[in-house]
Amino acid sequence: MKRMEEKILRDGKVLPGGILKVGNFLNQQIDTRFLAQMGQEIARLFGGDGVSKVLTIEASGIAIAAAAGMALDVPMVFAKKHKTSNVDGAVYSATVHSFTHNTDYQIVVSRDYLCPGDRVLLVDDFLANGHALRGLMELLRQAGAELVGVTAAIEKGFQGGGDSLRAQGIRVESLAIIDRMDENGIVFRH
Repeated sequence: MKRMEEKILRDGKVLPGGILKVGNFLNQQIDTRFLAQMGQEIARLFGGDGVSKVLTIEASGIAIAAAAGMALDVPMVFAKKHKTSNVDGAVYSATVHSFTHNTDYQIVVSRDYLCPGDRVLLVDDFLANGHALRGLMELLRQAGAELVGVTAAIEKGFQGGGDSLRAQGIRVESLAIIDRMDENGIVFRH
């Protein structure tokens, strides 16, 4: 998605430690018009694949996953990072390591929302090492649901998570893939 690359170059900021700050349009303040375009692009990529649900992890992936769900006309489910009082009954759970926060957390989804036979598209804002997506895949395995593919708004190609998933035969469609970023700029994969 050429428009994502342009948006990153115009509005993103590279921070020390391999962090790309895009809070002004993607994950704190959201450019809703651009969000709708992202959802349409995801629907273009996966619209013919029989997706029955979209799944993400709270919180930054929710807006993108919701846009994808609306464009695909399917429900969106998000895994909570901790079991809370409003998640009652049986759950699927997995441990995920956060690159951004350098911590492990337990993700949970109620068994009411992921079912055997569901065809699920995983959506997230960033794909770096792939830990979050692997945690979501574990939830799908527990539920007996089928993975259709993975999409991320921004993939940090230099961290290898997307390429590792592709090597396993998983379809990964990122809206922008960054192969290198530093104080000298950003290089996208084409």
